[in-house]
Amino acid sequence: VQLQASGGGLVQAGGSLRLSCAASGRTFSRYAMGWFRQAPGKEREFVAAIAWSGSITSYADPVKGRFTTSRDNAKNTVYLQMNNLKPEDTAVYYCAAADRWQITRNQRQYDSWGRGTLVTVSS
Repeated sequence: VQLQASGGGLVQAGGSLRLSCAASGRTFSRYAMGWFRQAPGKEREFVAAIAWSGSITSYADPVKGRFTTSRDNAKNTVYLQMNNLKPEDTAVYYCAAADRWQITRNQRQYDSWGRGTLVTVSS
């Protein structure tokens, strides 16, 4: 599956953005999807994941209560709604697909990665 993330941009602290990740291929619905981010000078880290059905999600502690991931399998798209953004959320955000039913936070278990989209949060 090929992935393309979009929706990044510049936003003030406290603002919101919604990232989208469009996938190609007819088997999108069987993939668990994940969001990761990489801030300047730091390693890429897990942000959120969603199971194939959309009924199970997982979030990293720094974003719990502020970020929500969802998916529309009919549109082959997964979303990351980011609210109450903080300067420390500034990073390149990536979406990824794992050919498995269960969600995972482990980057090594993701098979396909999209190009990142930059999110910059100003203070």
